[in-house]
Amino acid sequence: MTEKAIFAAGCFWGVEAGFLQVPGVLDVTSGYTGGHTDRPTYREVCAHGTGHAEAVEVLFDPSKVRYEDLVAYFWRMHDPTQVNRQGPDIGSQYRSAIFVLSPEPRAIAEASKVAAQASFAKPIATEIVDATTFWPAEAYHQRYFERNAIACHVPAP
Repeated sequence: MTEKAIFAAGCFWGVEAGFLQVPGVLDVTSGYTGGHTDRPTYREVCAHGTGHAEAVEVLFDPSKVRYEDLVAYFWRMHDPTQVNRQGPDIGSQYRSAIFVLSPEPRAIAEASKVAAQASFAKPIATEIVDATTFWPAEAYHQRYFERNAIACHVPAP
């Protein structure tokens, strides 16, 4: 049995590379979600006309890694206090968000956000919202760090 989770934590290349390191994660797809247009392209998302976030869809084995553990890693892998940016990447497409697929993950994410707040001096800006259609990004965005032999700043799980 597998489950899915969707996270946005800045540029999807690093987020994808980070989640791929988590034992129990079977696959990660970079893409776009949370916007108002169908089949958005990278160029459209970057032009700020679609409302989408760069996000990753994580396919995982819940017998090997719990959703709670994925959310805990999410808080550590980026700065959730930044609004519409991560590091040098600025724009609403780089916002921090957890896109929930049902009420149970929402409750887990909300409780985790409250607990995580103790680790940050500024308020957590992460949105926790219902998932909408996840649109996979163009092929050249998938496994970007693997294909380009570039190191990633995302911490190990």
